[in-house]
Amino acid sequence: MVTRLSDRIAGEQAALRRVATLVARAAPPEEVFAAVAEEAGRLLGAHHAWMTRYEPDGAATLVATWSSTGAAVPAGTRLSPGGRNVYTLVFQTGRPARIDSSTDAPDPVADLAREFGYGVAVGVPVSVEGRLWGVMIVASPQGEPLPADSEAWLAGFTELVATAIANSQARVELRWFAGEQAALRRVATLVARAAPPEEVFAAVAEEAGRLLGAHHAWMTRYEPDGAATLVATWSSTGAAVPAGTRLSPGGRNVYTLVFQTGRPARIDSSTGTSGPDCEVASELGVRTAVGVPVNVAGRLWGVMVVSSTQEEPLPAGTEARLSGFTELAATAIANAEAHAELAASRARIVATADATRRRIERDLHDGAQQHLVSLTLQLRAVQPAAPSGVGELVRQLDEVATGLVEVLEELREIARGLHPTILAECGLRSAMKALADRSAVPVRLDVRVEGRLAEPVETAAYYVVAEALTNAAKHAHATAAEVQVAAGEGVLHVRVRDDGCGGADVTRGSGLTGLKDRAEALGGRLALHSPPGEGTTLQVQLPVEQAGPTAAGAAGPAAANSAQAVPPW
Repeated sequence: MVTRLSDRIAGEQAALRRVATLVARAAPPEEVFAAVAEEAGRLLGAHHAWMTRYEPDGAATLVATWSSTGAAVPAGTRLSPGGRNVYTLVFQTGRPARIDSSTDAPDPVADLAREFGYGVAVGVPVSVEGRLWGVMIVASPQGEPLPADSEAWLAGFTELVATAIANSQARVELRWFAGEQAALRRVATLVARAAPPEEVFAAVAEEAGRLLGAHHAWMTRYEPDGAATLVATWSSTGAAVPAGTRLSPGGRNVYTLVFQTGRPARIDSSTGTSGPDCEVASELGVRTAVGVPVNVAGRLWGVMVVSSTQEEPLPAGTEARLSGFTELAATAIANAEAHAELAASRARIVATADATRRRIERDLHDGAQQHLVSLTLQLRAVQPAAPSGVGELVRQLDEVATGLVEVLEELREIARGLHPTILAECGLRSAMKALADRSAVPVRLDVRVEGRLAEPVETAAYYVVAEALTNAAKHAHATAAEVQVAAGEGVLHVRVRDDGCGGADVTRGSGLTGLKDRAEALGGRLALHSPPGEGTTLQVQLPVEQAGPTAAGAAGPAAANSAQAVPPW
């Protein structure tokens, strides 16, 4: 008896050691389950052994089976809950259970017992981190009882199984976390470099869909009436809903639920759903979906949705994982809105400044200049009437008249600098020629602009050329300059090159800074290339729309991204 017990203990230790080795080397759980079923069945002299995982409703799915007879219940078999059997007893009590004889009562497990010829069974719970995960069962034919202490012997195996499951879950969670962080980092990089919102939306949809193992992912913007417009879509099946699709409000679906509550929503079954969204989902075979709101500056902007064509619900933590992506999307939207507001504000400032200059120029022309002209004419009219013998007085009057003419010319020059009249009256081509004629540096001029452009664009181009030519003469000591102005594909290109000393820098707070601000306020950009000793090239690109033959200010600037067009020279 002592020898038999000693042999059994030795056998148990060897069996546990073999299983523990698998656990220690992080073998896949399925391999551990199979090894436990076989080791436990052999150790206890059983004919059958199963490792079974519980479903939330108490049903049991066999994840590993072993049989000494060769007639094993196949892995994957699902046993419905209920009846008097070890599966149900362990699920109900959370404690070990034993059946010493089979029953004739209707029972799926009893049917299996009769089919495979066993009538005695022992089950021991498998608990992982304090929750009931499954049950380990050994069974033998009726009349061949299992050892009285089978429950205690099985406990050692179930503890190893629980460790393997916990380790596997930890590894899965770690991989999830690493994948999630990598995905979020890729999206965050786009946000940090101020990528267009459309690019961020597309990245969010793809990264979230891939990370969560979804079949479809959508980023959707709400309209005031609750309708939803898809701004980005992704699909692992190739059957994606096109961006721009508009879904009408109403029905039971995640779009409407999120809009109504402002909170995450999920649909775990397509049964009972309704609305246009569900028609689209039905076409794609979608059965489950999760939606998370996208909030921007405290207001509901849209919803991020992932969906699956499988019957199984999306993982319980899907909402939390999606929130990281929606926060980044919200940041991108807020940044884009702030950038648009800043650009609009800068454009208003530029427009206001130009309007103020025009008003001052008109005031000078209609007021001070006309007054000076009148005084000069009056003085010239008085001079012939002076009596003889007052030559000195006549000379002084002539000096005063000459001085008035000089002041008038200076005032006209100031007015021309405030707002060039020739630009307003004759357009960009004539204004460029006037600048070239007045330049202290010889200029080769090439202007290819037909008709009139929007007034802010023409004004910006004028000041770019005027500032560049002034700098070429005053600071660069250039001997020649070239001005090229051309409009094409919705963009006005302005380039000024000189052969001066170079070394110009936009960041030094010169007039170039103001030109850069003016260009960017109109949605354009300014580039400067000025290596020391190699001359300076100033290039500006401005989005434009033709203003028509007469109304220069009738049209606004085109989209800023058109400023990437290639210049026509």
